[in-house]
Amino acid sequence: MAPATATATATAVASPSTSSRLLHRSLLSLTPTAARCLLPPLCRGRLRTVRQVVANGDVSSPSSDVAAEESAVAPKIGKRVRVTAPVRVHHVSKAPDLDLCGMEGVVKQYVGIWKGKRITANLPFKVEFELRVDGQDKPVRFFAHLREDEFELVEDE
Repeated sequence: MAPATATATATAVASPSTSSRLLHRSLLSLTPTAARCLLPPLCRGRLRTVRQVVANGDVSSPSSDVAAEESAVAPKIGKRVRVTAPVRVHHVSKAPDLDLCGMEGVVKQYVGIWKGKRITANLPFKVEFELRVDGQDKPVRFFAHLREDEFELVEDE
């Protein structure tokens, strides 16, 4: 008597569409093993294994690579740079479709490393620019993200 009650309840809860009723009935007729395969893979996490393959004993740790990268880009932070590649930005409201080629700015931040971990930043150098706009006393300040090959360091004179 219990299976008939379960079928009636499932049909009453299902939406009025015919396809959902048929799906519900077919799910109730499944064996417990087949129904378990339809469950989301949340409960399958117990079989996780961690494998670490080391070819040589002299493999450097990721933290030393990050530290080396940080120390390599640290001298560029705060330096004046000139954009050498044709880069167009569209986020400056006072000058839409602005070409940065030839403009000078200051490197403010390297965003390729975040909280001690390397991230996949396409444009890792955050550079601040100032743009003089006609009719305004103060220059417009804005940031643009650039790759290392899109700018060159400018020597202070």
